[in-house]
Amino acid sequence: MTVVDPDTQAGWVPEAAEDDADEEMPLSLRLSIADTLTLGNATCGFMAVYFTTTGILIPHLSGDESGMARNSAATAVILMLCAAVFDLFDGLVARKLRSSPMGAELDNLSDLISFGLAPAYFVLVYGMVARDAHERVAAVGAIVVLLAVVLRLARFSCVTLPDGTFQGMPSPFGALTVVSIVLLELPFVATLLAIIGTAWLMVSRVEYPKPRGPLAVAMLSWIVAAMGLLAAWAFDAPGGQLLLQTGCALQLVLGAVIPLFATARRVNNFRGNRREAREAEAAQLP
Repeated sequence: MTVVDPDTQAGWVPEAAEDDADEEMPLSLRLSIADTLTLGNATCGFMAVYFTTTGILIPHLSGDESGMARNSAATAVILMLCAAVFDLFDGLVARKLRSSPMGAELDNLSDLISFGLAPAYFVLVYGMVARDAHERVAAVGAIVVLLAVVLRLARFSCVTLPDGTFQGMPSPFGALTVVSIVLLELPFVATLLAIIGTAWLMVSRVEYPKPRGPLAVAMLSWIVAAMGLLAAWAFDAPGGQLLLQTGCALQLVLGAVIPLFATARRVNNFRGNRREAREAEAAQLP
Protein backbone atom coordinates (compact mmCIF):
# COMPACT_ATOMS: atom_id res chain seq x y z
CA MET A 1 0.00 0.00 0.00
CA THR A 2 1.34 3.47 -0.95
CA VAL A 3 0.72 6.39 1.44
CA VAL A 4 1.02 10.07 0.37
CA ASP A 5 2.77 12.48 2.75
CA PRO A 6 0.46 15.55 3.13
CA ASP A 7 3.46 17.93 3.42
CA THR A 8 5.61 16.74 0.55
CA GLN A 9 2.94 14.95 -1.49
CA ALA A 10 5.57 12.21 -1.99
CA GLY A 11 4.61 8.59 -1.92
CA TRP A 12 6.22 6.10 0.41
CA VAL A 13 5.79 2.41 1.11
CA PRO A 14 5.48 1.19 4.69
CA GLU A 15 8.29 -1.05 5.94
CA ALA A 16 5.95 -4.02 6.31
CA ALA A 17 4.91 -3.64 2.70
CA GLU A 18 8.56 -3.61 1.60
CA ASP A 19 9.15 -6.87 3.49
CA ASP A 20 6.10 -8.38 1.85
CA ALA A 21 7.45 -7.36 -1.57
CA ASP A 22 10.74 -9.13 -0.82
CA GLU A 23 8.93 -12.23 0.35
CA GLU A 24 6.88 -12.25 -2.85
CA MET A 25 10.03 -12.51 -5.00
CA PRO A 26 9.69 -15.71 -7.07
CA LEU A 27 11.58 -18.52 -5.41
CA SER A 28 12.45 -19.85 -8.87
CA LEU A 29 14.86 -16.90 -9.28
CA ARG A 30 16.96 -17.93 -6.27
CA LEU A 31 19.75 -20.40 -7.02
CA SER A 32 20.87 -22.75 -4.27
CA ILE A 33 24.28 -24.35 -3.81
CA ALA A 34 22.94 -27.54 -5.36
CA ASP A 35 21.75 -25.56 -8.40
CA THR A 36 25.24 -24.10 -8.83
CA LEU A 37 26.70 -27.61 -8.91
CA THR A 38 24.07 -28.56 -11.47
CA LEU A 39 25.14 -25.66 -13.69
CA GLY A 40 28.72 -26.91 -13.37
CA ASN A 41 27.44 -30.22 -14.74
CA ALA A 42 26.00 -28.45 -17.81
CA THR A 43 29.22 -26.47 -18.33
CA CYS A 44 31.34 -29.64 -18.33
CA GLY A 45 29.02 -31.24 -20.88
CA PHE A 46 29.26 -28.26 -23.21
CA MET A 47 33.05 -28.13 -22.91
CA ALA A 48 33.21 -31.85 -23.72
CA VAL A 49 31.43 -31.07 -27.01
CA TYR A 50 33.87 -28.19 -27.59
CA PHE A 51 36.99 -30.35 -27.14
CA THR A 52 35.51 -33.13 -29.27
CA THR A 53 34.99 -30.62 -32.07
CA THR A 54 38.19 -28.59 -31.88
CA GLY A 55 40.57 -31.40 -30.96
CA ILE A 56 39.20 -34.35 -32.93
CA LEU A 57 36.79 -33.36 -35.69
CA ILE A 58 38.40 -30.17 -37.02
CA PRO A 59 41.97 -31.61 -37.15
CA HIS A 60 40.59 -34.67 -38.96
CA LEU A 61 38.76 -32.56 -41.54
CA SER A 62 41.79 -30.32 -42.09
CA GLY A 63 44.19 -33.25 -42.36
CA ASP A 64 46.20 -32.14 -39.32
CA GLU A 65 47.85 -35.17 -37.69
CA SER A 66 49.54 -33.29 -34.84
CA GLY A 67 48.50 -35.75 -32.17
CA MET A 68 45.75 -33.58 -30.68
CA ALA A 69 43.09 -36.27 -31.09
CA ARG A 70 44.20 -38.44 -28.18
CA ASN A 71 44.62 -35.55 -25.75
CA SER A 72 41.31 -33.97 -26.79
CA ALA A 73 39.42 -37.25 -26.59
CA ALA A 74 40.78 -37.79 -23.08
CA THR A 75 39.88 -34.22 -22.11
CA ALA A 76 36.34 -34.61 -23.44
CA VAL A 77 35.78 -37.83 -21.50
CA ILE A 78 37.34 -36.37 -18.34
CA LEU A 79 34.90 -33.47 -18.61
CA MET A 80 32.02 -35.96 -18.81
CA LEU A 81 33.43 -37.62 -15.70
CA CYS A 82 33.56 -34.21 -13.98
CA ALA A 83 29.93 -33.70 -14.98
CA ALA A 84 29.11 -37.02 -13.30
CA VAL A 85 30.85 -35.78 -10.13
CA PHE A 86 28.77 -32.59 -10.17
CA ASP A 87 25.64 -34.68 -10.76
CA LEU A 88 26.54 -36.90 -7.81
CA PHE A 89 27.17 -34.04 -5.41
CA ASP A 90 24.25 -31.80 -6.39
CA GLY A 91 21.85 -34.51 -5.24
CA LEU A 92 23.72 -35.00 -1.97
CA VAL A 93 23.84 -31.26 -1.31
CA ALA A 94 20.16 -30.84 -2.18
CA ARG A 95 19.22 -33.50 0.38
CA LYS A 96 21.46 -32.00 3.09
CA LEU A 97 20.67 -28.32 2.51
CA ARG A 98 17.97 -27.26 0.09
CA SER A 99 17.19 -26.98 -3.59
CA SER A 100 15.29 -24.28 -5.43
CA PRO A 101 11.90 -25.04 -7.02
CA MET A 102 13.60 -25.30 -10.41
CA GLY A 103 16.28 -27.68 -9.17
CA ALA A 104 14.74 -30.78 -10.76
CA GLU A 105 14.32 -29.06 -14.12
CA LEU A 106 17.89 -27.75 -14.03
CA ASP A 107 19.15 -31.23 -13.23
CA ASN A 108 17.30 -32.81 -16.17
CA LEU A 109 18.44 -30.16 -18.63
CA SER A 110 22.06 -30.38 -17.47
CA ASP A 111 21.99 -34.19 -17.66
CA LEU A 112 20.63 -33.93 -21.20
CA ILE A 113 23.65 -31.85 -22.21
CA SER A 114 26.36 -33.82 -20.38
CA PHE A 115 25.02 -37.38 -20.66
CA GLY A 116 22.86 -37.10 -23.78
CA LEU A 117 24.30 -34.59 -26.22
CA ALA A 118 28.00 -34.98 -25.31
CA PRO A 119 28.25 -38.81 -25.63
CA ALA A 120 25.96 -38.84 -28.69
CA TYR A 121 28.18 -36.25 -30.36
CA PHE A 122 31.23 -38.30 -29.35
CA VAL A 123 29.73 -41.30 -31.17
CA LEU A 124 28.93 -39.15 -34.21
CA VAL A 125 32.49 -37.83 -34.44
CA TYR A 126 33.82 -41.37 -33.96
CA GLY A 127 31.82 -42.39 -37.04
CA MET A 128 33.48 -39.59 -39.01
CA VAL A 129 37.10 -40.15 -37.99
CA ALA A 130 37.45 -43.93 -37.46
CA ARG A 131 38.81 -45.81 -40.44
CA ASP A 132 36.39 -48.74 -40.42
CA ALA A 133 33.33 -46.70 -39.34
CA HIS A 134 30.34 -45.68 -41.46
CA GLU A 135 29.38 -42.07 -40.84
CA ARG A 136 25.64 -42.35 -41.52
CA VAL A 137 25.25 -45.53 -39.52
CA ALA A 138 27.18 -43.96 -36.64
CA ALA A 139 24.83 -40.96 -36.86
CA VAL A 140 21.90 -43.34 -36.33
CA GLY A 141 23.65 -44.78 -33.27
CA ALA A 142 24.24 -41.26 -31.93
CA ILE A 143 20.54 -40.41 -32.38
CA VAL A 144 19.57 -43.61 -30.55
CA VAL A 145 21.78 -42.61 -27.59
CA LEU A 146 20.37 -39.08 -27.50
CA LEU A 147 16.74 -40.23 -27.69
CA ALA A 148 17.34 -42.90 -25.03
CA VAL A 149 18.61 -40.23 -22.61
CA VAL A 150 15.68 -37.94 -23.47
CA LEU A 151 13.18 -40.74 -22.76
CA ARG A 152 15.10 -41.81 -19.65
CA LEU A 153 15.02 -38.31 -18.16
CA ALA A 154 11.39 -37.71 -19.11
CA ARG A 155 10.32 -40.98 -17.48
CA PHE A 156 12.35 -40.14 -14.38
CA SER A 157 10.30 -36.94 -14.00
CA CYS A 158 6.96 -38.72 -14.39
CA VAL A 159 7.32 -42.12 -12.72
CA THR A 160 7.47 -42.56 -8.95
CA LEU A 161 9.67 -45.46 -7.82
CA PRO A 162 10.59 -46.90 -4.43
CA ASP A 163 13.18 -44.76 -2.71
CA GLY A 164 16.74 -45.81 -3.44
CA THR A 165 16.23 -47.17 -6.97
CA PHE A 166 16.32 -45.97 -10.58
CA GLN A 167 14.36 -47.54 -13.41
CA GLY A 168 16.73 -48.04 -16.30
CA MET A 169 20.47 -47.43 -16.41
CA PRO A 170 21.20 -43.95 -14.98
CA SER A 171 22.20 -41.51 -17.70
CA PRO A 172 25.68 -40.73 -16.25
CA PHE A 173 26.50 -44.43 -16.09
CA GLY A 174 25.09 -44.92 -19.59
CA ALA A 175 27.13 -42.03 -21.00
CA LEU A 176 30.37 -43.36 -19.51
CA THR A 177 29.57 -46.82 -20.86
CA VAL A 178 29.00 -45.42 -24.36
CA VAL A 179 32.31 -43.54 -24.45
CA SER A 180 34.08 -46.61 -23.00
CA ILE A 181 32.75 -48.66 -25.90
CA VAL A 182 34.12 -46.12 -28.37
CA LEU A 183 37.52 -45.91 -26.66
CA LEU A 184 37.91 -49.70 -26.75
CA GLU A 185 38.26 -49.42 -30.54
CA LEU A 186 36.30 -52.60 -31.26
CA PRO A 187 35.18 -53.44 -34.80
CA PHE A 188 32.53 -51.01 -35.99
CA VAL A 189 29.61 -53.47 -35.96
CA ALA A 190 30.43 -54.65 -32.43
CA THR A 191 30.80 -51.03 -31.28
CA LEU A 192 27.44 -50.05 -32.76
CA LEU A 193 25.62 -53.06 -31.28
CA ALA A 194 27.12 -52.39 -27.83
CA ILE A 195 26.07 -48.72 -28.03
CA ILE A 196 22.51 -49.64 -28.99
CA GLY A 197 22.44 -52.21 -26.18
CA THR A 198 23.48 -49.53 -23.69
CA ALA A 199 20.77 -47.21 -25.00
CA TRP A 200 18.22 -49.99 -24.52
CA LEU A 201 19.34 -50.49 -20.92
CA MET A 202 18.75 -46.78 -20.26
CA VAL A 203 15.09 -47.04 -21.30
CA SER A 204 14.55 -50.53 -19.84
CA ARG A 205 12.67 -51.34 -16.63
CA VAL A 206 15.73 -52.83 -14.95
CA GLU A 207 16.13 -51.32 -11.48
CA TYR A 208 19.47 -49.77 -10.52
CA PRO A 209 20.45 -48.68 -7.00
CA LYS A 210 20.92 -44.98 -6.34
CA PRO A 211 24.50 -43.98 -5.43
CA ARG A 212 24.17 -43.27 -1.73
CA GLY A 213 26.47 -43.98 1.18
CA PRO A 214 29.17 -46.56 0.38
CA LEU A 215 27.91 -46.87 -3.19
CA ALA A 216 28.41 -43.13 -3.74
CA VAL A 217 31.96 -43.39 -2.37
CA ALA A 218 32.67 -46.35 -4.65
CA MET A 219 31.31 -44.44 -7.65
CA LEU A 220 33.43 -41.38 -6.85
CA SER A 221 36.53 -43.57 -6.44
CA TRP A 222 35.86 -45.24 -9.78
CA ILE A 223 35.50 -41.84 -11.50
CA VAL A 224 38.80 -40.63 -10.05
CA ALA A 225 40.51 -43.86 -11.15
CA ALA A 226 39.03 -43.47 -14.65
CA MET A 227 40.44 -39.93 -14.84
CA GLY A 228 43.86 -41.30 -13.98
CA LEU A 229 43.60 -43.97 -16.67
CA LEU A 230 42.59 -41.38 -19.26
CA ALA A 231 45.46 -39.09 -18.27
CA ALA A 232 47.96 -41.96 -18.56
CA TRP A 233 46.59 -42.81 -22.00
CA ALA A 234 46.56 -39.19 -23.18
CA PHE A 235 50.21 -38.61 -22.26
CA ASP A 236 51.28 -41.97 -23.70
CA ALA A 237 52.53 -43.28 -20.37
CA PRO A 238 54.03 -46.80 -20.31
CA GLY A 239 51.14 -49.25 -20.33
CA GLY A 240 48.65 -46.40 -20.68
CA GLN A 241 46.84 -48.02 -23.59
CA LEU A 242 46.48 -51.31 -21.72
CA LEU A 243 45.28 -49.52 -18.57
CA LEU A 244 42.68 -47.60 -20.57
CA GLN A 245 41.40 -50.74 -22.28
CA THR A 246 41.21 -52.51 -18.92
CA GLY A 247 39.22 -49.64 -17.41
CA CYS A 248 36.85 -49.45 -20.38
CA ALA A 249 36.33 -53.21 -20.33
CA LEU A 250 35.55 -53.06 -16.61
CA GLN A 251 32.98 -50.34 -17.27
CA LEU A 252 31.29 -52.59 -19.85
CA VAL A 253 31.36 -55.55 -17.46
CA LEU A 254 29.70 -53.45 -14.76
CA GLY A 255 27.11 -52.27 -17.26
CA ALA A 256 26.25 -55.87 -18.11
CA VAL A 257 26.51 -57.43 -14.63
CA ILE A 258 24.38 -54.94 -12.69
CA PRO A 259 21.23 -55.66 -14.79
CA LEU A 260 21.79 -59.40 -14.32
CA PHE A 261 22.02 -59.04 -10.54
CA ALA A 262 18.98 -56.74 -10.52
CA THR A 263 16.97 -59.20 -12.62
CA ALA A 264 18.01 -62.14 -10.45
CA ARG A 265 17.01 -60.24 -7.31
CA ARG A 266 13.64 -59.35 -8.85
CA VAL A 267 13.01 -62.99 -9.79
CA ASN A 268 13.95 -64.16 -6.30
CA ASN A 269 11.63 -61.59 -4.74
CA PHE A 270 8.80 -62.71 -7.02
CA ARG A 271 9.34 -66.36 -6.12
CA GLY A 272 9.51 -65.50 -2.43
CA ASN A 273 6.24 -63.59 -2.62
CA ARG A 274 4.54 -66.49 -4.39
CA ARG A 275 5.87 -68.93 -1.81
CA GLU A 276 4.56 -66.80 1.05
CA ALA A 277 1.17 -66.49 -0.68
CA ARG A 278 0.92 -70.29 -1.05
CA GLU A 279 1.89 -70.84 2.58
CA ALA A 280 -0.72 -68.31 3.68
CA GLU A 281 -3.41 -70.07 1.58
CA ALA A 282 -2.37 -73.46 2.99
CA ALA A 283 -2.59 -72.12 6.54
CA GLN A 284 -6.16 -70.93 5.95
CA LEU A 285 -7.37 -74.33 4.73
CA PRO A 286 -9.16 -76.52 7.35
